[in-house]
Amino acid sequence: MQSHGHKSPTAPSKTLAFMSGPSALDLYTLGCGLFLAFAPALFGFARSAGRIDAELAGAAVVALSFGGLVAYADWEEWLKVALGVWLIAAPWLLGFAYTSAMHVSITVGIAVTFLSLLELWLAHDPDFAGDRTGMVSRSSEL
Repeated sequence: MQSHGHKSPTAPSKTLAFMSGPSALDLYTLGCGLFLAFAPALFGFARSAGRIDAELAGAAVVALSFGGLVAYADWEEWLKVALGVWLIAAPWLLGFAYTSAMHVSITVGIAVTFLSLLELWLAHDPDFAGDRTGMVSRSSEL
């Protein structure tokens, strides 16, 4: 039974409550990072630049995703966005364009960028974080 004196939580507190637990999106980016780290062995990348980039970027995505599972932080998501953009541009910047490493790098880069931006958006979207009736009832109490 709910008491009448119980205040409903505000949207920011609901956001913190939602983001304090493990996020499925961090699990997906963790999977992308693991796939990227093991892609050179799976696909036999011929050029060392593509292999080294995939292993290092994959390890970084795994570390940041694991950090996001432990404790959410915006900076961790923005670093994953930067890594995703790097993975999209790396084939041309490091000289492994038009190889299997390029296809893996771009695909994982798009996925990591999308998932990280989605998690940032969901963390700060008041409609997703909670219903507006809590905010209306709180403002009427003031």
